Amino acid sequence: MRYYAVVRLRGRHDIHRRIRDTLKMLRLHKKYHCVLIPENESYMGMLQKVKDYVAYGEINAEVLAELIRKRARLAGNRRVTEEYVKEKTGMGIEEFAKAVLDGKAKLSDIEIKPVFRLHPPRGGLKNIKWHYPLGELGYQGENINSLLYKMR
Repeated sequence: MRYYAVVRLRGRHDIHRRIRDTLKMLRLHKKYHCVLIPENESYMGMLQKVKDYVAYGEINAEVLAELIRKRARLAGNRRVTEEYVKEKTGMGIEEFAKAVLDGKAKLSDIEIKPVFRLHPPRGGLKNIKWHYPLGELGYQGENINSLLYKMR
């Protein structure tokens, strides 16, 4: 099963109600929030609707492990540690990230919050009004990993 990382890049001003509701369903309430979603028909329709406000693409295991290590939070805003993941799943963070992308585990197994709150990207964004490759919006494929690496 493939997972997409979806990052909201544009703010809340002047958004049509349907697009705002779709962003809310995706749990992308604020700028620079990131969620992982599985590839299926209903999510792909939602991504098509909000493509002018988000960047998305296929995430790889190394970047997912880095996101879990640096930006994942437990209840009470506590950080996720290697020991915590080992205690819950019996795997390290890298192994767990590979298992999630292979469909053998879920992020909810370690009880983290579903949203990763990221920093603005180091070096800035190209453009948030144009689609990839001229700007940053829309489907980026594997290049979403470099954007996420800049935002961790």
